[in-house]
Amino acid sequence: MRIGIHGGSQVIMGLGVDACVEHARAAEREGFTGYWLPQLAAPDALTVLGAVGRATSTIELGTAVVATWPRHPLMLAGQALTASEMAGGRLVLGIGVAHKAGVEARFRVPFERPARHVSEYLDVLLPALAGDPIDARGEIWSGVEERIPRPAGVEPPSVMLAAMGPRMLALAGARTDGTVLWLSGPRTVAEVIRPALEAAAAGAGRPAPRIVASVPVCVTDRPGEVRSLVGQLLGGYDEIPSYRRVMDQEGVAGVAEVSVIGGAAEVTDRLAAFAAAGVTDFVAVEFTTTDDEAAATRAVLAEVGAAG
Repeated sequence: MRIGIHGGSQVIMGLGVDACVEHARAAEREGFTGYWLPQLAAPDALTVLGAVGRATSTIELGTAVVATWPRHPLMLAGQALTASEMAGGRLVLGIGVAHKAGVEARFRVPFERPARHVSEYLDVLLPALAGDPIDARGEIWSGVEERIPRPAGVEPPSVMLAAMGPRMLALAGARTDGTVLWLSGPRTVAEVIRPALEAAAAGAGRPAPRIVASVPVCVTDRPGEVRSLVGQLLGGYDEIPSYRRVMDQEGVAGVAEVSVIGGAAEVTDRLAAFAAAGVTDFVAVEFTTTDDEAAATRAVLAEVGAAG
């Protein structure tokens, strides 16, 4: 299992582009295989990853994830191709539909027929990224263009879909390179997500899909206090239906319990459970409260990553 670093903490703390670039450069120096950013408001994740691409040379760069509703797929394709060029072809474009309450409150659009929404979105996005002719005329998304040119030698980014439910997992396996998860634990991956994803990929004649998983991680000698803080800051996820479903499948009460928090040995064992479940890439959201916790957490993640 490959170990990457999630840069969401930099964005949430309002540290800006330069801080994200330095965060990613440190992750590359320390041997981590990927650096992933969420799309929140500002800074724009793809723009930041383009800058990160110019400042790094080997680390994979991914979005976890860009919401589809506010960006037409032709526009997103242009952004992603630009960032991919800047990153030397190291970009993974993770997309997702987000959640009904947030979409309707923020964008004032009805969150309806999300599976059709994604299917039609991919009908435009995938040929646009590949440089193929685009002629998609859907009920929700359409795009007609001869092709989007890209500089010679620039590879289109890999596309992955945030998927936890059956219909999204079917789309992710059949039409993309895998899924990007948040708050799905190892039992849920092994018993629900991986089988559905692999069956869809096999049915479509596609390679084995990637499974990118993220949960908060902290190596600490104060696990109860850290879990309490996680619950206070991230407990809102417990009430979002899609996350509530996967946490119920995992058999946990909420985000504090699905998080990987404890001593070095416990954290190592729990990361091993993700690998055994079939997670190909674990992208750590480092949730630390002291410098000692930050150092210890990074050291354990590096050790697990080096072990493969």
